[in-house]
Amino acid sequence: MFKKDVLEGLNTQIKNELASAYIYLSMSAWCETQNLSGMAKWLRIQWEEETSHAMKLFDYVNARGGQVVLQAIEKPASKFKTPIGVFEEVLEHEKAVTASITKLYEAAMKEKDYPTQIELQWFIKEQVEEEKHAEEIIELFKRAGEGGPMLLMVDRQLGMRAKG
Repeated sequence: MFKKDVLEGLNTQIKNELASAYIYLSMSAWCETQNLSGMAKWLRIQWEEETSHAMKLFDYVNARGGQVVLQAIEKPASKFKTPIGVFEEVLEHEKAVTASITKLYEAAMKEKDYPTQIELQWFIKEQVEEEKHAEEIIELFKRAGEGGPMLLMVDRQLGMRAKG
């Protein structure tokens, strides 16, 4: 059974993962309006991943006899200034998610909740990858520039992302 702080943290993290999905779906929609279908595809795949992360935690809480309590999700931004700005926001958002997972892991350590610590190790590793990918895309934009034919090349490259 979960201690109160750990269960509350897990429920908050489920909300955070679903909020992340919502943010990425909104970013994907904006990219579509900019005729950047490759970036839109990349972000939509990210939406799917974040939803699966939420469900991984959802199933974990249920498997251990906890009560999932869904929380409200804020409306995400729907307009962005530039394509690189979108991915700079992705990076900042992923850093915030990393911080929330770290806080949750610390709560599990404090409560000596070893199963939750083990579950969260997967999320910690995943966050390293998430931040790395965002940083790589930002670097790609910086090298290619934000407009013209190079932007289309970046868009094409991001559109080649495969699911999972």
